[in-house]
Amino acid sequence: MLDIKFIRENIAAVRENIINRNMRADADLVVALYDEKNTLQQEIESLRQKRNLNATGMKGKLSPEERAALIEEGKSLKEKIAEAEKLYAEKEAAYNSEMLTIPNMAHPAVPTGKEDTDNTEIKKWGKIPVFNFKPKDHVVLAEELDLVDFETAARVSGPKFYYLKNDAVLLEYALIRYTLDILKKKGFILVETPDVAKEEVAAGIGFNPRGDESNIYTIEGTGTCLVGTAEITLGGYYADRILDPAVLPIKMAGISHCFRREAGAAGKHSRGLYRVHQFTKIEMFIYCQPDQSEAFHQFILETEEEIFQGLEIPYRVVDTCSGDLGASAYRKYDLEAWMPGRGEGGEWGEITSTSNCTDFQSRRLGIKYKSETGNKYLHLLNGTAMALSRAIICILENFQMEDGSIRISEKLIPYTGFDVIKKKLLT
Repeated sequence: MLDIKFIRENIAAVRENIINRNMRADADLVVALYDEKNTLQQEIESLRQKRNLNATGMKGKLSPEERAALIEEGKSLKEKIAEAEKLYAEKEAAYNSEMLTIPNMAHPAVPTGKEDTDNTEIKKWGKIPVFNFKPKDHVVLAEELDLVDFETAARVSGPKFYYLKNDAVLLEYALIRYTLDILKKKGFILVETPDVAKEEVAAGIGFNPRGDESNIYTIEGTGTCLVGTAEITLGGYYADRILDPAVLPIKMAGISHCFRREAGAAGKHSRGLYRVHQFTKIEMFIYCQPDQSEAFHQFILETEEEIFQGLEIPYRVVDTCSGDLGASAYRKYDLEAWMPGRGEGGEWGEITSTSNCTDFQSRRLGIKYKSETGNKYLHLLNGTAMALSRAIICILENFQMEDGSIRISEKLIPYTGFDVIKKKLLT
């Protein structure tokens, strides 16, 4: 969340930022509720002082009439305090609720726009493959090679689930180990995180665990939810902690299953593995001091690029526009890979993103570090190292061959144990 002092002193900029992000929030209401609850707090303190004076007066030598008057005054003060405390609790709850709707400020260089078509391309890498045959999309390829079973998964679990089979299973685990080896060399602490988090942790990271627009599966009656990303569990790792600057920066890489409702996500790009309810992902997460966060944002982006360059997958980097940032990000970059099976002649599709969330999440989660001028909030950053289902799409579509088999990039062969995925011969 933003600092209320910052909101008050920069109210016009906060209003404009809300509009640019295409979000619903009322900065003026937040300031008004803050003032109202503070006024009530002062009123409660004044009433408590009067109650203390009343109690002190009861200890003296009093006439029956004086004692009766003080008793009556004490009862009245008790009722007024209870009423004021109830109203304060209501105002505080309203303030906290409205405060959570205020998004992070955006980096001055973020392009203004409402949706991903307004993102700005920064660079491209790799050569888009040219085929001497009509390329197939990953769904057709996976079914022909018996790598993925969508139909059975739909019967067993519902739509947007899948079974990975045969060489696709080995490919997924090869991608995991390939990615973890790179991250370990770069100083990341490797973590396998829980797939469940408390709702307040998810909300602290910026995910709404409840409501029609939520993308989160809640576990009813437990106050917990299935994580949509290890960003939630990695960000919650140091919640309500004050860290020694000597341990900073902290770089963590978490692998987890990810569960997403994908409500309202149907569309031409939701086919097959691209948008599913469950997948495996490796997430990078960094805790650092504020003056380091922009440099670490570039470090995460460069790491994502190194991973996909090693896989020989052509991609482009885009600077995400204001309306596509979400609530938490100060700035976000996406890697979009070339997917030959999309559309008529191939299209770009998002495979990773990295966000600098500054102190927006740490304020909500209570994560600080010690400094000579007092405890301060850390900056938190996240980035997708590998979303396995989307990486598999890229490999199947970019490295397909005319006979229907799939070439494996050289860096993966030591992990897979094979260089080509072929059709299995029937016996």
